[in-house]
Amino acid sequence: VIDGTIFLMDNPDAEITQLMEFIKGPDFPTGAYIMGLQGIKDAYETGRGRVIMRAKADIEATDQHDKIVITEIPYGVNKSSLVENMANLVKDKRIEGISDINDYSSDKTGMHIEIDIKRDANAQVVLNKLYSYTQLQSTCGTILLALVNGEPKILTLKEILQHYIDHQCSV
Repeated sequence: VIDGTIFLMDNPDAEITQLMEFIKGPDFPTGAYIMGLQGIKDAYETGRGRVIMRAKADIEATDQHDKIVITEIPYGVNKSSLVENMANLVKDKRIEGISDINDYSSDKTGMHIEIDIKRDANAQVVLNKLYSYTQLQSTCGTILLALVNGEPKILTLKEILQHYIDHQCSV
């Protein structure tokens, strides 16, 4: 963000797309992937956007069966509720092909959820259904809202950086 701010100070006519080379997007504390750049671009250009986040999940093949290993989840998703929801979907037969769900997460190793896939099931199909039916994929609304002269305003990325620069100069 500071590199983008310095770039704007050196180039006051900079476009938002130029600033995006420095400020790629939000950095969520729980990790996960951001799907596509359009939501970020909308937020930076208009002050409002929708960011689609997807859990970091890998498919691992073992001798007995495949398994899905989840190591990061979208911001704001409660892990225990997520695991419970997945178990309920399996129990209700909305998602087929899962034989077991285990949460091996700890403070030392971090997030680690393993989903065992039945031998006759396709792990990628099961993962896609989990993205559809659970919070392994979720949307986060963004709004660049700030107080400007005591009034709340929705700002673009460039405007927010310029107000920050102006504030630093006045301080």
